[in-house]
Amino acid sequence: MIISDYFNLSERQAEQFAQLDALYREWNAKINVISRKDIDNLYEHHVLHSLAIAKFVRFSAGTTVMDIGTGGGFPGIPLAILYPDCRFVLVDSIGKKIKVASAVAEALGLPNVECIQERAEDEKRQFDFVVSRAVMPLPELAKLVRKNIRHDNQHNALPNGLIVLKGGGLDAETAPYKRIVESTPVSTFFPQEWFQGKHVIYLPL
Repeated sequence: MIISDYFNLSERQAEQFAQLDALYREWNAKINVISRKDIDNLYEHHVLHSLAIAKFVRFSAGTTVMDIGTGGGFPGIPLAILYPDCRFVLVDSIGKKIKVASAVAEALGLPNVECIQERAEDEKRQFDFVVSRAVMPLPELAKLVRKNIRHDNQHNALPNGLIVLKGGGLDAETAPYKRIVESTPVSTFFPQEWFQGKHVIYLPL
């Protein structure tokens, strides 16, 4: 499996990642959370892409992470498999998507995952990091989740903040934060052609 090419997995983690294909195919047949033509690329386009965040920063035990606009559970579920000693809250306003994410997390036996249907504006809890996959322009997202970043509990190599997976031209989005934002090409971690032009964006908040 492609994941084990880049990460040292326990037997349990390898089993959980291996289960994702059947789980998402089953759910995708009922509720379309991944495009039909892209389901064959699940591990590269969705799972490995999510795990670019884990190459960018290694979460220490006890880290709390909120995944905004998680859809069917990306990047939250792959990260939760990789970091069983961290806590992940997956948030999406669309009920059917949260239904899929919740069912997948339950089938995998991930007690460190909580799935919630709500708008990001309504989530008031604070976390060490907020992660997301391209749900909205960076300035809008930063404004939305600033309230959710904890400042009194820093226990990772990076200061608490926002980590976003994005592609395309990012200069306009990152310009307001040019002195503090970090943009790392995903191709730094994974050589596959599909990752060209995709970035991990980190913004301390």
